[in-house]
Amino acid sequence: MRYLDTDGYPWPSRTRRIPLTIRGTIFLEEAEILEHRAYPAEQYIVTVSAPEAARHATPGSFAHIRCDPGIPLRRPLSIMRAERASGRLQFLYKPVGAGLAALATREPGERISVLAPIGRGFEPDPARPRILAVGGGVGIPPIVFLAEDLRERAGLELMVMMGSEVPFPFDLVPATRAIDGVPETASQSLALFEQWGIESRLASGAGLAGCFDGFVTDLANGWLRASTKQELARTQIVSCGPEPMLRATAELAYAYDLPCQVAVEEYMACGVGGCAGCTLEVHGANGAAMKRVCVDGPVFDVRSIYAKPSIGS
Repeated sequence: MRYLDTDGYPWPSRTRRIPLTIRGTIFLEEAEILEHRAYPAEQYIVTVSAPEAARHATPGSFAHIRCDPGIPLRRPLSIMRAERASGRLQFLYKPVGAGLAALATREPGERISVLAPIGRGFEPDPARPRILAVGGGVGIPPIVFLAEDLRERAGLELMVMMGSEVPFPFDLVPATRAIDGVPETASQSLALFEQWGIESRLASGAGLAGCFDGFVTDLANGWLRASTKQELARTQIVSCGPEPMLRATAELAYAYDLPCQVAVEEYMACGVGGCAGCTLEVHGANGAAMKRVCVDGPVFDVRSIYAKPSIGS
């Protein structure tokens, strides 16, 4: 069963739920803002207390947030971190539009309505323990969540590559070792990933220091090209980012014959599958069907949404 509260904001109690006949579990919580920080290029990271959502969130799932009591339409934000023990959720966003601009003004101690977790997240194939995770722009948060979720799983090898045209809103440190197929110019890594023992490299077309100069998918291609056949047989790709980046990731998956899951973005109204405003054509064994990104996704097998590129295209 899935749970949803339709009463609105605020609530007599902190968490309420009403059963709906949809897959999974969603919680509606009056979440306290614990921390709200601004970063260069109008980027914000907000941390809220939402214990039920934090306990049930999975990498790739998202929250539908009421940014301000005076703005009824919610905004979908990918979950960047979910601390199950402390009950915290963390989001990275840019204030594009009135809703997120209003969210940027909210301060610690205030409460916001959080409907989460929503959607089907990443499900890496355990038979392919070498994972290439590619994130770009607003697609970075789910990759951070996935990396944290996988970091303590035995036998996995995780390589994270992220692209951005603005400064990364994270502490960066020099990478500790050279990686085959990765140019020396890609010399920076996320400090958090270094602490977790996860390899990461960065790309940008904006001339950011320590980043590969170009698309993150080109950086990923170099790493894949340097891999042996035996290594590729153990490799899979997961990705989240803008649509052109996902198409380029699909081309890599086809070129190297690798399984690949991508988290897609779409405009959403209700966020729980009721309005069908975020439908996407998905191809499967029984042909094409329209799927809702919010609840049937946002993660899909790349081959179900992107056709194999034609030779010479």
